[in-house]
Amino acid sequence: MFAPDQLSTRSRKIAAALIHRGWAWISAVGAVSPDDERGRRYRSMGTASCIAFPPGAVFGERWITIGAGTLLGPQVSMSVGMPGEPLDPDADPVIRIGDRCNIGRGSSIIGRQSIEIGDDVTTGPNVYITDHNHTYNEIDVPITRQWPAEAPVRIGTGSWLGAGVTVLPGTSIGRNVTVGAGSVVRGHVPDHCVIAGSPARVVRRFVDGAWDPPIPPQDVRPPAGWNVRDQI
Repeated sequence: MFAPDQLSTRSRKIAAALIHRGWAWISAVGAVSPDDERGRRYRSMGTASCIAFPPGAVFGERWITIGAGTLLGPQVSMSVGMPGEPLDPDADPVIRIGDRCNIGRGSSIIGRQSIEIGDDVTTGPNVYITDHNHTYNEIDVPITRQWPAEAPVRIGTGSWLGAGVTVLPGTSIGRNVTVGAGSVVRGHVPDHCVIAGSPARVVRRFVDGAWDPPIPPQDVRPPAGWNVRDQI
């Protein structure tokens, strides 16, 4: 085996090309789609949806639904239930992801009760969404051995969660909400607003036909032929 610095420039270029072509082939073949064996493990996976390769750890596919035209990036982890917890195979889905969503690389969606992600939701990388959390009521019992508390989570249609956002149990995010990168979200978030911070708070909202505070001037130039209506 040659070290990279022992290869000639030509040999290194050839090796690199082969590796990248091989990885592209592996990524295409290894992606999870509705029609393959792994895709059929889910309660449902809509047409043209895909879980990119390499996938993250996934447990409880039977209680997960994914809509049509949705992309889950590489290393997205999903889990339903606690380790060793018996689950009714005919129970309603716990994690529900809508149509045309994009879930960013390295994100985690961890559910026990109900996590509902609406249509056209986009997240940045490394977003964490959960409907349960550790309890610490019993001071003489290690926290990891105490049963968690839970509350349903809902993320409204058309919302965008920036990189590194954490969504905690009991959160209800409205429609077309922007969540700033790194925010920690809990509680009710109204439609058509921007939230940021830890804990997240509303920093801009759409009221009486205008944004408050106003959005600074932006130089937005869609490419020729691009129509926002075509993207909805």
